[in-house]
Amino acid sequence: MKEIVNLILSLSQEIKDLKARIELIRQSRAERLKNTWIDNQDVLQTLHISKRTLQTFRKNGTLPYSKVQGKFYYKVSDIEELLQSNYYNPNFECDGVK
Repeated sequence: MKEIVNLILSLSQEIKDLKARIELIRQSRAERLKNTWIDNQDVLQTLHISKRTLQTFRKNGTLPYSKVQGKFYYKVSDIEELLQSNYYNPNFECDGVK
């Protein structure tokens, strides 16, 4: 019986270690993705916006971009920053009063 308990404890620890490794891999993938560049089509699909809206975002500086041979590219981290800066939570007020 003691052997079974020890085996279960050992397996439990191994599962915890695997979970920690998986989380590290997930975080590192997210960090690598932030430095990735995507094109117009990917941005349109990600943000569910029109070509004209994306053009406006470029023109007024809302979304930084790079242009290579007539094709536009955007950093995933810039898109994430745009979403974060426009995040609105109606259940939270800045002064702490709801």
